[in-house]
Amino acid sequence: MIELRVPARLEYRDLVTRAVATGCKVALGDGASRDVLTELSNAMVSVVGEAFNNVVEHAYEGQQHGDVSIKIESDAVTLTMEMRDDGRSFAFDDAPEPDLDALPESGMGIFIMRAMADEVAYTPGPPNVLLVKKRL
Repeated sequence: MIELRVPARLEYRDLVTRAVATGCKVALGDGASRDVLTELSNAMVSVVGEAFNNVVEHAYEGQQHGDVSIKIESDAVTLTMEMRDDGRSFAFDDAPEPDLDALPESGMGIFIMRAMADEVAYTPGPPNVLLVKKRL
């Protein structure tokens, strides 16, 4: 298991996504093919990067302080990532579908999370909890 707590600031995004990439590598073990590792890592890094951006830009918008906690663990079949924050919550399931034909600059985060992960669940808080699962 990997646990990480960082300030909710965009300059910590790289640290968060590297921790997720490491979690993917550990979950798959030494016997995994490079292609499988790349596919899992790309998916989870995209999901967590989008989630982290949303927390920083929306949950803590206008606030000076706030942290994001991330826990990554796996079993034989699933990689699970849990992200917690104490910022503003929102109606996750009510987020509108983006107009893909318009190639929007924003509003794609939840769409990307759902497209890349096998399960995505959000529980408003405090703390707000995002739970993401990806089959190995």
